Amino acid sequence: MTTEMEAADKFWDALKSDRTVMLGLPGRVDPRPMTALTHEDTPGTIWIFSAHGNALVDQNPQGSSAQFTFASKNHGLFSTVTGRLTLDHDRAMIEALWNPFIAAWYEGKEDPKLALLRFDPDQAQVWFDANSLFAGIKMLLGIDPKQDYQDKTATIRLA
Repeated sequence: MTTEMEAADKFWDALKSDRTVMLGLPGRVDPRPMTALTHEDTPGTIWIFSAHGNALVDQNPQGSSAQFTFASKNHGLFSTVTGRLTLDHDRAMIEALWNPFIAAWYEGKEDPKLALLRFDPDQAQVWFDANSLFAGIKMLLGIDPKQDYQDKTATIRLA
């Protein structure tokens, strides 16, 4: 059985590796693909570069409820994460997170369109792959596949 701590560790490892999330503001802004970054100085915080003119920035009162979904590239982990999204003006964090992939979207770190969003997660629902191919084979053999899925989901606190 996966403990909450093990599930959280697997979530953070997958997010650091794969980074693309579908972030939205429930009821206001539909989810869109964004790059989620983490930094060792702010454990438990997810950073997202965006731009003024993007609805996630322009329609986001400070501290808005936000949600993202995430699937690891190998489909070993899926999650839905809820939390608070705020616009952050931390120049030191912009400097720390800046990389060539981020730079490709802006006219430098001083670009007036540049916006750094801070996502402080509350909770995540996490599902671990239990391989549906094997489930189908077990069903054909008269075996109940639900047993394999019992330990493949967790609700974890990320705050």
